[in-house]
Amino acid sequence: MTRPSRQFAPRTSHWRATRRLTTVLLLTWLIITFGSIFFARELSELTLFGWPVSFYLIAQGLPLIYVVILGIYAWRMRILDRRCRSEG
Repeated sequence: MTRPSRQFAPRTSHWRATRRLTTVLLLTWLIITFGSIFFARELSELTLFGWPVSFYLIAQGLPLIYVVILGIYAWRMRILDRRCRSEG
């Protein structure tokens, strides 16, 4: 594989960082979603205000976590984009 020229180095590092961030956040999303569904039966034995904890986790907790993941993505991408613009 050939080395990128100096002209494309900031762009290459930008896309590498973008792919890394996207991969980490998607894996986080997958693990949290799968884990909450996988352990729902065990969590349903615990109750909170008469409702199973799994209900609260899936109905209210997961959407909040998804919003946090989107916020982290937007925040980090803004930093990465600014860095790429200043280097290029």
